[in-house]
Amino acid sequence: MWVSKPIYESLPYFYLLAGAICLGASMYVNHWHWPTICFVSGLLSLVAGLVVLLKRRDHRGADRRTGQRQDY
Repeated sequence: MWVSKPIYESLPYFYLLAGAICLGASMYVNHWHWPTICFVSGLLSLVAGLVVLLKRRDHRGADRRTGQRQDY
């Protein structure tokens, strides 16, 4: 799936924001299993956002060192 560059670049920040919102919601939601669901989904979103940010940083750093980066 291809998305435009601004959307692609903002995805990790969206994951981090969604994770923070879900973690915050887990403190205030008190119905059925929703606190647990919000906590787990928030934690997974935060981890996914951090993994994507760190992977991109490492990959771009490696590309800069070898001079193989190509922006289309």
